[in-house]
This record gives sequence, C-alpha cells and structure tokens, in this order.
Amino acid sequence: MKKKLWISLIFILAIMGLSSVGHAEDKTYKVASDLTFAPFEFQNKNHEYVGIDVDILKEIAKKEDIKYTISFIGFQAAIDQVQAGQADAMIAGMSITDERKKSFDFSDAYFTANATIAVKENNTSIKSYEDLKDKQVGAKNGSASYDFLQKNQDKYGYSIKVFDAADTMYESLNSGSVSAIMDDEPVIKYAIVQGKAFKTPVPAEKIGEYGFAVKKGSNPELIQKFNSGLAAIKENGTYDKIIANYMEKDQSDKNNASDETSFSGIISNNWQQLLKGLGYTLLLTLISFGLSLIFGTIIGLFSVSNIKGLKWFATIFVDVIRGIPLMVLAFFIFYGIPNLLQSILGTEAPLGDFTAGIIALTLNASAYIAEIVRGGIVAVPTGQMEAARSLGLTYGKSMRKIILPQAFKIMIPSFVNQFVISLKDTTIISAIGLVELLQSSKIIVARNLQSFKVYFIVALIYLVVITILTRFSKVLEKRLK
Repeated sequence: MKKKLWISLIFILAIMGLSSVGHAEDKTYKVASDLTFAPFEFQNKNHEYVGIDVDILKEIAKKEDIKYTISFIGFQAAIDQVQAGQADAMIAGMSITDERKKSFDFSDAYFTANATIAVKENNTSIKSYEDLKDKQVGAKNGSASYDFLQKNQDKYGYSIKVFDAADTMYESLNSGSVSAIMDDEPVIKYAIVQGKAFKTPVPAEKIGEYGFAVKKGSNPELIQKFNSGLAAIKENGTYDKIIANYMEKDQSDKNNASDETSFSGIISNNWQQLLKGLGYTLLLTLISFGLSLIFGTIIGLFSVSNIKGLKWFATIFVDVIRGIPLMVLAFFIFYGIPNLLQSILGTEAPLGDFTAGIIALTLNASAYIAEIVRGGIVAVPTGQMEAARSLGLTYGKSMRKIILPQAFKIMIPSFVNQFVISLKDTTIISAIGLVELLQSSKIIVARNLQSFKVYFIVALIYLVVITILTRFSKVLEKRLK
C-alpha cells in the first residue's frame, strides 16, 4: 500500500515537473524599448515600429524560438519597467557600462557604438576637435557623447549645451544656435539620409557597445538564447543586411513616408495617428477630471467643515499633492507603488500606464478643485448660512439648498480653467510611456525630423480644442447668470 502511494506521489511530481518545463518553454517575454531612437527603433510610413533593434530581436527570436511582445515606451521608462519587474527585458540602444551592470545582466554586444561630430554642410571652419575652441557644442543629457565632451572640454576649450531630446538638438544645429553637435554615428547618418544638411568632418570616437538587458539575476535563459541567436545571424549574414538596411539611403527611404517635408504631407501621412493621440488626451482628461470633481468637491467640503479632523485631512491632502510636481507624482504611482506592493506582497503588481496616468491626474486636479470649492463656498456671504439656520434648516441641508447652488455659479469659470489645465497636463503623463497627442508627435518627429512643422500642427490642435472649451464655458456662464 505504501509502495503504491510513493509511486503515485512520484508520478504526480513528475507530471508537475514536465508541466512546469513546458510552461517555461511557452513563456512569452515582455520586452520594452525606446520610442524615438531612429534608426534603432522608430515608426515607418505604415506606423509600424522598425529599426535595427527591432529587426535584430525579430531575427534572433526566429532562430531561438523565443516568444515575446515588445512595448515602445521610451528609454527611461523601459529601464524603470525592467527594474520594477513590469518587463522581462529591454533593447533600446543601451550602452553596456560597469555602473549599469550593477542593476542589469547584459547580452554580448550586438552593436559597437561610435559617436561623431556633426556640423552644417556649408561649415568649412570645423575640421577637427581643435577647431571647436570657443564654440558651443550640443549633446544629449546622460549620453555617452555628453560624457566624452565633458571629459575633453578643458583640452579643446569648447562649451557644452545640454539637450533632453535629439530633435531639439538637431534643430538647434540647423538654426545655428550651436556650432556643432555630438551624437551616435548611426543616428546622425540617419538624419543626413532624411535630408538634414549636415556633415561629419571629424573621425568618429568609439564610446561603447549596445546590449540586450534583463534585471540583475533574472531570466538568464533569455540572455543565453539572445547570445546564441546573435552569433547565428552574424554568421549567416542576416545581421549585416539589417545594419545596411538602415544605413544606406536607397534602403532607408523604403522605411519612411513618401512626403513628410510639407505640412500637407505630414498631415496626410499622420492624421490618423494624431487623432488617436488626441483621443487618448481627451479620454485621459475627461475621466480624470470627472473623478477629480467628485474627490475635489468632497475634500473642499471637508476644508469648510466644523469637524477639525476633516479640516486637517483636507489641509494635509491639498498641501502634499500641490507640493509634488505632477511628473514626480506620475513616476511614484507608476513605478513606486508596484515596487512597494511587490515588497509587501512578494508578487509583482504592475500598474498600467493609462491607469497610473488617470490616478496621477485625478489626485493633482483634486487638490486644486478642493481649493476652488473652498473658495467658492467662502465667497458666499456668511449671512446666507445664518439665515438658513435661523429658519430651522440643518447644516447639511443649508449647504445643499442655499450655499452650494450660489457657490457653484462662482466656481464655474475656475472649473473650466482647471479642465484646460488638466488637458495640458496630459502631456506630462507621456513621461511614463503613454502615447497621447504629444508622444504621438514625438514618434512622428523621430521618423521625419520635421520638428517645427509637426509641433506647429500639434500646437494648432491644442489651440482649437482649448478655444472651443473656452467659448463653451463663456456661454455656460452667461446662461447660468
């Protein structure tokens, strides 16, 4: 009897072991990537993500039978998601450094990164680093190019202008506000292919190597498969074809829209993407503002309550939320709360970017609406409450029937103003990877490098929407009066 029991137990454990192996083999990995780092990842004319990183991962996955989904959320957002356990890995032109090795496990290098100096095509005075003396050179903040320029600044005597994004840096060189820029060689070559009148008169500098990364100590099997697949596609020539596809003009043109040099071309090729981004912007605004009206009104009523505890709660809430920048609040909610829950519960508890954006916008707007409500109530003459109470009405009924209807009329212009502010604040939520209107425009600029025209169109869209809202508020205010 005991022998049969042991045999049954061993059989069950064997089945469980096989099922777990099968589950591991069938695992679909979540990979995060950058949004706008052409030619490594960017959207083509069909609004599909392509690029060196995208194609390398695709070919390696075919070779090694890796199942994966890839999210294009931005470089910093990708780093944060991998560290928070919300993504299994990232591929985003990430340089392999000793500092990053403390937090990530890297694959073998899949690309040797060189940085080069770019100047305007008609510039004949800059041919070496020595020629940069007393001139201003642009570089992206936190990049290896910036580190190189900073290290050699005293040697060559130039000044450094720091940029947060590539498109603004390239436009600054184009307009002449900087004499030169330094960036990754493939990125500059891609810009030249797309029509930027630049040249690279100074030999490129080796600044590092790019690697596929996972969180330290996690998914070693994925690193092993990536390395094996990388060696295979290098051996059969696929790797060289991928690189050439984005470095040669006749090939690179196939990945891009036929005409995005004019306003009409940009609109005709991207109107659906811009409308989709606008839809997310409006949806974010409407949901978060509707929720903030409820919570903000409750907090505002707390602030004028006769109960000290409620007053204190309202004061602390308003002071804390208004004292934290919205971007910091969004980062804390999107990355901080899942990490906190993971440490408490011991399991991953990821929070979607849309949900995190709604929570951040709601909390932020609630604090300001609470002050609007408090101000509106205080603006109603105190004699109104006294008269209502003398007629025998309770405090609650006096507020509902007498005070709030009058205060509401006073609040309307401020509510509309706060709605407009919430609409503009959605641009900040793009920092956690949500593709709303501004992020959509950044994706387009990464492909065509027409930053002035694209952002001008986006500015017009915001202007039209906000003007309509403002007109509506005036009509509503007039009717209520």
